[in-house]
Amino acid sequence: MKKYLSFCLALLMALGLCLCGGSTAFAEEAYAYEEVFADWNDGAPALGALIDYVEAVTDVASPDYIPPADRIAVFDMDGTLCAELCPTYLEYYLLAWRILKDPTYTPDAEMLAFGRMLRDHAMDKSFPDHMDMLHATHAAKAYAGMTLKEFADFVTGCLLRDADGFEGMPWALAFYTPMIEVVDYLQDNDFKVYICSGSDRFICRTFVEGILDIPYENIIGMDVELEASGQQGEDGLEYVFKAGDDIIRTDRLLIKNLKMNKVKQIVQEIGRKPVLSFGNSSGDVSMHMYTISGNPYRSAAFMLVADDDARDYGDPVKTESLKQKWADSGFNVISMRDDFRTIYGDGVVKTGVFHWLEDLAEDRSAVPSEPETNSGTQYILYLGTNDKDTNKPVFTQAEAQAKAKEILIRHFGGYTLQEANGGWMDGDTLYQEYTLVIYLSDTNEEAVHAAADELVETFHQNSVLIEAIPTQAEFYAGA
Repeated sequence: MKKYLSFCLALLMALGLCLCGGSTAFAEEAYAYEEVFADWNDGAPALGALIDYVEAVTDVASPDYIPPADRIAVFDMDGTLCAELCPTYLEYYLLAWRILKDPTYTPDAEMLAFGRMLRDHAMDKSFPDHMDMLHATHAAKAYAGMTLKEFADFVTGCLLRDADGFEGMPWALAFYTPMIEVVDYLQDNDFKVYICSGSDRFICRTFVEGILDIPYENIIGMDVELEASGQQGEDGLEYVFKAGDDIIRTDRLLIKNLKMNKVKQIVQEIGRKPVLSFGNSSGDVSMHMYTISGNPYRSAAFMLVADDDARDYGDPVKTESLKQKWADSGFNVISMRDDFRTIYGDGVVKTGVFHWLEDLAEDRSAVPSEPETNSGTQYILYLGTNDKDTNKPVFTQAEAQAKAKEILIRHFGGYTLQEANGGWMDGDTLYQEYTLVIYLSDTNEEAVHAAADELVETFHQNSVLIEAIPTQAEFYAGA
């Protein structure tokens, strides 16, 4: 938001100075782009190509002008917007954790063997052939029966853990900050941005929350069939959704959203041909070619290359041939090494050390027979979302959740967030307030107060109600 405000101020200054002198206005415009793309190196060719493109297609006097309704940009997720080398894809990490560590799930022998294979081969990428489909079918089975909220909570719990191989970055923040700037820039220029990922649609929805302002309906990904909790496989034309039903995941894979399947999903779900496409691998080539081939509008495709082995785990030798291959295909090449001033933010450091094997070492055969218990204090925070002065909501409900989660991630290793609605009478006036109830364990009063200070300021509150309750917790893995 700061960058966006700075861009607006600089642009207003530039427009005002245009009346007085062109050279000064040009300097202000350049300064505006420095603000918008602060995490890019000066002179990055792909960034220059993108800015030239956007300026042309948003200029009503240009022959390349594109009406806002047709300004469609599609982005791959893993390796394009976020990390995929920690040491492997986020969805692989989630599935390995589900199979080997999640106390609420009991895998069968075949699933356990797959989880061990996933754990043991991730470091050197020595997966069997057709790993994308093997993963997709096992993931469908492993998460079957979970409600969408249960699945989102599971994903969130994993996102709170440190991204392996780095210091200063949980998985939840493992996004390429220069690419976040690209998304913001396009949206500020009336582009509708879609994610078209090979990862599970609902993983992507949870992952981007609080980071990118992309609505759920603009997120396309791998899909499994959903059904009502009471449906039990009955045909959807026969079953009637009942009060008390919830929507649950099934083990029936609908689509692995890679390669030509991305084109198919774009056509079915968006219904308009994109004019911009961003990706990082062969799985995105079909999406790129569909975008730039036979397009009635000026179009462009961008391929990000993981060639930085100093700040990330890229391969500068292997990627040299890829750069030429992508350029020969008509794609603009983005070099993480040469084009990004920072990849994840200035406070993130590559350690060169992975804890993958030890973190996932305790599989089902090593679960202790006695339940693990601990005693401590549970803190419950009640956060109002109406402005203390105007008594009007500070944010929309979705924004309030995203803001609170962003603060909580920075302060705690885990949290539970619930929604509530409060009301009170002041004279003859009834006031109602959307309230967030936050449950915190395994922390201390100092950390809770630090987070509460930030919540009070962000939500413009007089105070946050905090309850401290002695509690005993048990991680129960079954008899």
